[in-house]
Amino acid sequence: MTTLPEYLTSQTEEAIRQKMFNSLPSNLDKSEGSFIWDSLSPAAIELALAALWAQDVLKMSFAGSTFGPYLDLRCDEHGVTRLPAVKAVGQVMFSGAAGTVIPAGTTVATPSDPATNNPSVKFVTNTDAILDGSGVGYVEVEAIEAGKAGNVGAQSISVMVTPVTGIAGVTNPNETSGGSDQESDEDLLVRYYSKVRSPGTSGNKADYINWAREVPGVGGVHVIPLWDGPGSVKVVLIGTDKYPANENLVNDVQNYIAPSLGTGEGKAPIGANVTVAAAEAIDIEISATVELTGTRTLMEIKTAFETALTEYLGSIAFTANPNVKYTKIGSLLLVTDGVEDFTDLKVNNSTERVLIDASKGEVAVKGTVTLYEQLSND
Repeated sequence: MTTLPEYLTSQTEEAIRQKMFNSLPSNLDKSEGSFIWDSLSPAAIELALAALWAQDVLKMSFAGSTFGPYLDLRCDEHGVTRLPAVKAVGQVMFSGAAGTVIPAGTTVATPSDPATNNPSVKFVTNTDAILDGSGVGYVEVEAIEAGKAGNVGAQSISVMVTPVTGIAGVTNPNETSGGSDQESDEDLLVRYYSKVRSPGTSGNKADYINWAREVPGVGGVHVIPLWDGPGSVKVVLIGTDKYPANENLVNDVQNYIAPSLGTGEGKAPIGANVTVAAAEAIDIEISATVELTGTRTLMEIKTAFETALTEYLGSIAFTANPNVKYTKIGSLLLVTDGVEDFTDLKVNNSTERVLIDASKGEVAVKGTVTLYEQLSND
């Protein structure tokens, strides 16, 4: 937070006008509505506005209090550039007449939802595909628009935007992933501070962290030195969704840091044997019996709780304290709208915290959440 000097914060309209009055003879009428008041007030207003503008200019000169394009300019001084949005990727399954060819560029989509005002999300196939003898074919797809909106759940894609004769249906067996929005001011500031406060020096840990975070889509990095003997480095990744990085992101970071092991062709120094890998997901399974207030259904409570749980797990991913606290899970459930109380809370079938070993590249992710409604004794 920028500390503003008193000579700027004290320049209010009233203070400026009073200074003007003090420089005039005391026998003049300075009451509101007088000639002197009406003559000096516009100048006092403009000078007060100028002081506010000066405060804004001062704030924009420091990374911690600037924003948007001004933060971009500040970061650019240290070679840090805002990361662009990334398109989600995944796989879809077509079904229909055996031997049907699905050409590259075929567009499929999720259906729009007028009830929630959620628009359709469109994807395009990357390669040609042919349905096999059973009338099934799989092909990789990429979201048409970049952003985290492209991360859709399994079985969400069902619309053939581009009609193909012989195709009866399409779906995605698994969720799509890897989509991320343009880097926010908050995340860009974190990378800026990392660069200036922990500068890299000839391939130290800070270097590998900074290099990996320069690749769009990376949401967290853990570096394991000497993991496979002298000269070896393992770079473990999570995406911006705080889940283990997908294969495309892992390949992008590998190619950026060390496309050929030990040759120094990427960012890594000569001799470094660098392996980039996705984090290991540790599922957090939760069960509890919930007493309802009557304002929400059990399904609505479950959805809201899962959202809060995902945010909590994301907030501790690859941090200094990544362990999942049992008491925190309980508090999240208790403050969920619609919950009066709960009993029999189990986190991974236990009432203890779940230990996450970040040194091995582990990250906690939401697993199965099972909530039971407490039956009335009436």
